[in-house]
Amino acid sequence: MSSTYHRRSALRLIVSTVAALSLCAAPAAASTLVITGAGDGHGVGMSQDGALGYAQHGATYEAILAHYYTGTALGQAPAGAVVRVLVGAKVEKIPLERYVRGVVSAEMPSSWPLAALEAQAVASRTYALTAHAGGSRFDVYADTRSQVYRGVIAETAQTNTAVTATAGQIVTYAGQPAITYFFASSGGETESIGNSFLGSAPEPWLVGVADPYDSGPAYDWKLAISFGAAAARLSGLVKGTFRGIEVIKRGVSPRIVSAAVLGTRGDTNVSGPELAARLGLQSTWEFFSVENGKTVTAEPDVSAQPGPAPATASPAPSGPQGGAQAPGATEATLAGGAAAG
Repeated sequence: MSSTYHRRSALRLIVSTVAALSLCAAPAAASTLVITGAGDGHGVGMSQDGALGYAQHGATYEAILAHYYTGTALGQAPAGAVVRVLVGAKVEKIPLERYVRGVVSAEMPSSWPLAALEAQAVASRTYALTAHAGGSRFDVYADTRSQVYRGVIAETAQTNTAVTATAGQIVTYAGQPAITYFFASSGGETESIGNSFLGSAPEPWLVGVADPYDSGPAYDWKLAISFGAAAARLSGLVKGTFRGIEVIKRGVSPRIVSAAVLGTRGDTNVSGPELAARLGLQSTWEFFSVENGKTVTAEPDVSAQPGPAPATASPAPSGPQGGAQAPGATEATLAGGAAAG
């Protein structure tokens, strides 16, 4: 899972500040690792910023869900379903619809178009029924390890309207509930599950798709850190002196699946998710270059994946306008059904 937009902004500020301090402390002639990237979160399933964009372009929640969860349909949750939520050290049993009301209001700003909130309601409801974070003990955490649940105190009239309008509806594939991961921002393209949650079995509804209307604050980003700071963050992976990073494999999108940390005494293979986590990045969609003075050189990349390019906007799925356009996405959470982004 990821965090709230507020926390994301703070994280980006911290990362940028640390990078700036690293650069100030480094000798003038030291190399700088420049990272350009896109998106925020694991990239699997529904992009919240993308759902906002689709809703603003007139898509219904049904069309939004069908776009991000390939080949799915809408079905009904079991009557009387209850969600076991771990709150602190205690597991609470909460009726499904009441639980969803406490999630949607925590996952998206109530000012967003109704269609986006409705899509979130269905995705959150489905995720609650298909996640088994605690095995036999509980179903979901109440935080970003699953999806954020804040209870009655966070409910709003608009988000409750979205929950009521979609009451009982869940995403299904081949007639069965289909786990609905979601996250903050795709950067223009989502990712297939096996390329993000490494080791996961392929799922036909969780495949990478274009996301042309994602234009949120994390659509693209850039970070520069000294080689010394990068080596410190990659401690244990650097053999000898840090020389840079080589990308070995990318996913359906430019997200990194595997790479190598280059050192003077040899190279160390690392997964894309671990590399992003070590460097403090919000996504595995990354391209690397090295800056020495006024010279910038691209790092080796044998993935055969071209450099980043914005997605080309395509017509929105048909359907009536899903509510008034939202202002900025300054309140929303990035979260997304399970797994850290």
